[in-house]
Amino acid sequence: MLKKLINIVVFVPLAVVLIVLSVANRQTVTLALNPFEPADSMLSVSAPFFVFLFLAAIVGLILGAAVTWFAQGKHRRRARNEANEALKWHREAEKQRSAAEKLSQPTLPAPQN
Repeated sequence: MLKKLINIVVFVPLAVVLIVLSVANRQTVTLALNPFEPADSMLSVSAPFFVFLFLAAIVGLILGAAVTWFAQGKHRRRARNEANEALKWHREAEKQRSAAEKLSQPTLPAPQN
């Protein structure tokens, strides 16, 4: 219930802002990628301005996520190594425990007739 409420509180205002941004910036603009001749139609794209705004936000999110993922790689590697080492020591402890149990079990002498 709380998760639904938080989603509503976050996503409804975000949706309203995105809709208002889209309606306010719907005029067509041209993105020219040729700095020497902006009128060159081969290297230009025309679209509503909000499309360029959304693309810039999406590219920024993807680049930020990639940089964060690469920056945290050393921490993930360390956690993986420590998990493997913990597993190794856990297996060693189990092996020692089973060896200790075998040694501590009383051995009954064979019946003598």
